[in-house]
Amino acid sequence: MASSLFFIFFLTSLLSSYLPLSVFSATVVEDLANLSPPPDFNTTISNNCLRDPMLRYCYNTSSSPMDIVEIFRSTIVASHLCNESKNPNCVESFPRIRIHGRPKTAALYLSFDFFWKYCPLTVVDIELVNNSLTNGFPTNVLSCAQIRTLDLSYNQFSGFVPVQDLSGLPNLTHMNLSYNRFSENKISDSEFFKRFNASSFIQSGVLPNVKRYKMKVLVLLIVFPIMVILLCFCFGWLCVKRPDYLPRTCRRRNKFTFAMLEAATDEFSDQHLVSMSNTVDIYKGTLRDGTETKIEVYKEKVSSEKRREFAEVCEMVFKLRHKNLVRVLGWCNSRNMRALVTEWIQGENVETWLSSSMALSWRRRLRVVLGVVEGICYLSDQWPEITFDLTTSSVLLSDDNQEPLISHFKIGDRNNLSTNIFNFGLFFVEMITNLRPDLGQEDSERRYLEYIRVHYPDNLERVIDEKMKIEGRTFDQVKQAITLGLMCTDIIPPLKQPSLTQIYDLVSSLYESSSRHH
Repeated sequence: MASSLFFIFFLTSLLSSYLPLSVFSATVVEDLANLSPPPDFNTTISNNCLRDPMLRYCYNTSSSPMDIVEIFRSTIVASHLCNESKNPNCVESFPRIRIHGRPKTAALYLSFDFFWKYCPLTVVDIELVNNSLTNGFPTNVLSCAQIRTLDLSYNQFSGFVPVQDLSGLPNLTHMNLSYNRFSENKISDSEFFKRFNASSFIQSGVLPNVKRYKMKVLVLLIVFPIMVILLCFCFGWLCVKRPDYLPRTCRRRNKFTFAMLEAATDEFSDQHLVSMSNTVDIYKGTLRDGTETKIEVYKEKVSSEKRREFAEVCEMVFKLRHKNLVRVLGWCNSRNMRALVTEWIQGENVETWLSSSMALSWRRRLRVVLGVVEGICYLSDQWPEITFDLTTSSVLLSDDNQEPLISHFKIGDRNNLSTNIFNFGLFFVEMITNLRPDLGQEDSERRYLEYIRVHYPDNLERVIDEKMKIEGRTFDQVKQAITLGLMCTDIIPPLKQPSLTQIYDLVSSLYESSSRHH
């Protein structure tokens, strides 16, 4: 050990001839750059290794010239660091490395790996405290294997502590890693931690934080189950109230809830109300995905059995697919509401179309009637359980091709073929005359039909829409059409109503004839 100190003392004397000791710390980098080993430095090292082979720089017996330079540079750093650490007499002893609250100085000396490689054997205490040092554990200080004290507290070191390397320091009896940002070590390293008390690791991150552990337990045992329950509750609420917020794969497209329709119509505001009657209110709504819909809300309070029947009919209506039927999107069947949701058609109804100032030809009117008949035949053949409302106000014309669309399905009513044929006859007569029953009068439909029959067949010119320019054979076709319409409305026993097949054949024949004479 005396030989090890010799170089420090030798170099201290050498540097003293150039600079006062008070400026050693400011010139260590300059000294490393400017000083070179004296001529007899190699001989001195060899002699020291002969006297004490355990010296660190003697471990490699085949020292190269580069090794000699490193040893010399390490003695320069040792000389400066001894004075920086305020050891009482660096000429006689270098027991302690102590740098407190000087971040740049501490970082500088830690960067000299060659010094720590040849760390003087006299150093037993290393204190690098409150220097805001970062990065991982400074493993180069562990080259000083003889140390008894290691204090790295009040820094910002991170990563894992090299427990196995520290365990290999037999003389280490006091260590302080408090107030750093180390990662928590495994429980398997607990034998190492028994060597030191808890004060060595205060807020170091090395040992499990009891408060944080309790918080984790609290989260796992209390908060997490509560969160799961809340999530389940929210998911259940969405499933029951607002399934439109769920992914498409998790919801049934044809089922609407009261909350969904309420949101689509701004709580059924008057701005969205299209029409209202004693039994049905019709709203225009916009679904969450932007789809515009017509919502028919049924006012009548019914029993649970009736609600079940309502759902069954809606299931059937939802399956309707025909070019002359409005597409049904779904329904709502809850205690608060029964409603049918269909697509919203951008277009006018037949009543408005007939009342316009345009001269609507006989052929165009027949085309609309033919489409309505095709829709009625589809319903009668494929879905006889479903009834519908057929008036000039409930038949819509699509914007794109003026295709007629039956838009009002009468959910809950019993289907009656005779009634359907009667309604078609009334519709057909209205298409020709552009006259409608006065709903303000009692028994308005009967009065309306009687008025038409008064002028049939000799004075039909008085009831035929004057905007429909007709003459010759076209007048004969119109007369046949009125005859068919009146036959359909003949419900006095014995019934003289034609069948749907006969109606379709006659309307088709009239339409084809109109194209030949057009």
